[in-house]
Amino acid sequence: MPRPLVIGNGQMLVTFDDAMNMRDLYYPYVGQWNHIGGHKGRIGVWVGGQFAWLDDPAWERSLGYRPDTLVTQVLARHAGLGLELEISDAVHYRDPLFLRRVLVRNLADAGREVRLFFSQDFSLQETEVGDTALYDPDLGVLFHYKRDSYLLCSGMAGEGSIHQYACGKKRFQGAQGTWRDAEDGVLGGNPIAQGSVDSVIGLTLLVPPNAAATAWYWIVAGANFGEVSRLEQYVRQRTPAHLLSQIDGYWRQWLNRARVDPDLVTQRVADLYHRSLLVVRTQVDRRGAFVAANDTDIMDFNLDHYSYCWPRDGALVAQALIGAGFSELTVPFFYFCARALTEQGYLLQKYNPDGSAGSSWHARFQAGRRQLPIQEDETALVLIALRDYYTKTGDIELVTALKKTLIERSANFLASYVHPHLDLPQESFDLWEERRGIFAWSTGAVVGALRAAAELMRLFSDDRKAQSYDAAAERLARGASYHLYDPELGRFVRGIYVGADGQVTRDPVVDASLYGLAAWGCIPNSDPRLVATMEAVERELWVKTPIGGLARYQADYYHRVTENVKQVPGNPWFVTTLWQAEWYIDIAQCAADLGRAAELLEWAAGQALPSGILPEQLDPFSGAPLSVAPLTWSHAAFIRVVDRLQTALQRLERGERAELLTWASLGEMP
Repeated sequence: MPRPLVIGNGQMLVTFDDAMNMRDLYYPYVGQWNHIGGHKGRIGVWVGGQFAWLDDPAWERSLGYRPDTLVTQVLARHAGLGLELEISDAVHYRDPLFLRRVLVRNLADAGREVRLFFSQDFSLQETEVGDTALYDPDLGVLFHYKRDSYLLCSGMAGEGSIHQYACGKKRFQGAQGTWRDAEDGVLGGNPIAQGSVDSVIGLTLLVPPNAAATAWYWIVAGANFGEVSRLEQYVRQRTPAHLLSQIDGYWRQWLNRARVDPDLVTQRVADLYHRSLLVVRTQVDRRGAFVAANDTDIMDFNLDHYSYCWPRDGALVAQALIGAGFSELTVPFFYFCARALTEQGYLLQKYNPDGSAGSSWHARFQAGRRQLPIQEDETALVLIALRDYYTKTGDIELVTALKKTLIERSANFLASYVHPHLDLPQESFDLWEERRGIFAWSTGAVVGALRAAAELMRLFSDDRKAQSYDAAAERLARGASYHLYDPELGRFVRGIYVGADGQVTRDPVVDASLYGLAAWGCIPNSDPRLVATMEAVERELWVKTPIGGLARYQADYYHRVTENVKQVPGNPWFVTTLWQAEWYIDIAQCAADLGRAAELLEWAAGQALPSGILPEQLDPFSGAPLSVAPLTWSHAAFIRVVDRLQTALQRLERGERAELLTWASLGEMP
C-alpha cells in the first residue's frame, strides 16, 4: 500500500496510508528508527452508540495537502454516523512534534457527544521487546518509552484534555491490541503495560446541531522524560492552533523561492513541481542522508526496506535540489559521503541514515574470485553533483573542505579502477543492482565524474591532476565508443561481460539506463549511433497499454504483472520515462523539438496519486502504484526535468513557448 501522505522536518518523519492510519514514525533520523514499522495508529469515532474506525469502508475519504505546504488536508464523511471530519496533520518545522487538528462537523439536527479515539501502536527502536506504555496523572498524558526513545501522546478537546485512556498488550498470547477496547466508546483505564504494548487515548466533544467543534492530538519525541515533558508544555503554552498556523506559514515561505513560469508549463505540472520539492524535503535527514523511500510495506516483498541512503540516488536528488535553488540542503549530504568514503576511494551500495553501512547483496567473493562490492556510479555521481553545486553557488569553501577527503580520493580511485585491456571501468554491479559487468550507465557516470573532478582541480590551479583526470575520462569515452557499440544492432548495448578467458560478450537487452551515455557527455548527442540507441529505447520500452510510460528494460521481472513482454516489456517507471524527456531536452534545437519532453512531463504529472505522491513504478494496466510510494528519486527526476525544460524554453521566443504549451496540454502519447 502506498503512502499518499508524508510529513516531516529532517529528524521526524510520519507517513499515512489511504485510510489515514499512521503507518510509519521515524525518529531521530529520517529512515531510522521506525517506531511503528508498518502497523497502524488508528483514528476512531463514537457517536450515539455507534463506532467506526476511519478505515471502515463506510467513510468517504479525500486525502491531500493544503496548497504549497506540508500540512495535510483530509476530508472524511460517514453518512451513517452523520459526521464529517476535516483533519490537518503536520510535523513542526524545527522540533520533533507531530500535531493533528480534527474539525468534527455534526450533520444532524440535534447536538451530540462525539468521542474521538487515537490508538498508538509503537514498537520503539523497531522491536516491541522492553517497551513500556503508561499514563502520567500529573501531566495527563500517555508515555511510551524504551532506553533513549520517548514518545509522549497528548491532546485536548474544547477546554478538556485526555478524557479516557488505556494501555495494554498487543499481538501477544491472542491479544489483538488495546485499540479494540475503544469500540464500545469506553476505555478501560489500565494505567501501565510492559512488553508488546499499545495504548489509546480518548477525547470528548459536545457538538451543536449542524455545527462543528475542534479537537487536537499530538505526539512529541525525545531522548528522556524531561525532553518530551518540556515540549509538551511548549505545545500547551503556544497553543496547538498557533503552532499549526506557524507550520503552515513556514512551508509556504520555504517554497517561495521555487519559481515556475506559468507561460512555460501547465498548472498541473507546476503544482506537482511544488509538491515534489516538499516531498523530497521530508526525505532529507538534517545530518546528510537523502533517504530513498520510507514505505515499509515493501518489507512484505523482501524483508527489507528502502530506508537507506544510496549515494547514487542521493547524488541525483542533490542535482535536482541544486537546480531548483535549494543548494544549502545538499551540503550535509556531501559531508555524509566524505565520511562514508573508504580509504580506497569508493562508496558502498547504501548506508543507514546514521552513516553506518546498510544491508547489501553485493558479494565480495564470487566464483572463486575477489571482487569489490560496489556500483561505480554510486561514487561517480557524487562528484558530478558536487561540481554542479559549485557551478551554481560558487562556494569554494565547501570544495576546499572536501578536496582531499572526497574529491581527490574518489577521482583517483575512478581513474585507476580501469580494465587493463578494454579502456573501460572495471566490472561492478549495474544501476539496477541485478548483474555484474561493465555497463553503459556506469561508464557514462565515471567519464562525467572524472571530467567534473578535473574542473574542480583547476579551481586550485592543480593542472597536473586536472589533466590526468581529463585524460582518464577521454580514455574511457573512447573505450565506450568502441566496445559498447554493436554494429550489427546499429546501437549501443547495455553492457559487456568479460569471461575468465578474457572473452567479451555483449548484452543486447534494450535498457533505459543507456541514457547514461548521453547524460554526462560520454558519447556526443550528435552521434547518430547514440540517436539510434535512444530511439530504440523509446520504441522497445514504451508500455503499449493505455497507461504508457517507459519500462526499465526488456522483460523486466521486478514486480512483473504479466508475461506478455511484447506489450509490456516491464512496468512503467517514472525515472526512466523522465530520462527520455531529458534526452529530448538534450537534443532540442527549437521549441518544436521540446514537444515530446513536455508530453512525457505531463504523463508523469497525470500518473501521480491524487495527493501528488509519485511511486517508483505503476501497474501497466490499472496505473496503480507498485513498490514504494513516495520514491524520492521519482520526485527528484520530475523536479529536474521541469527545471531543465524551463531553462531550455527561456532561450526561445514567446510565440514558440505558447505553441509548446498547447502541445503539452494535449498530452498526446504514442
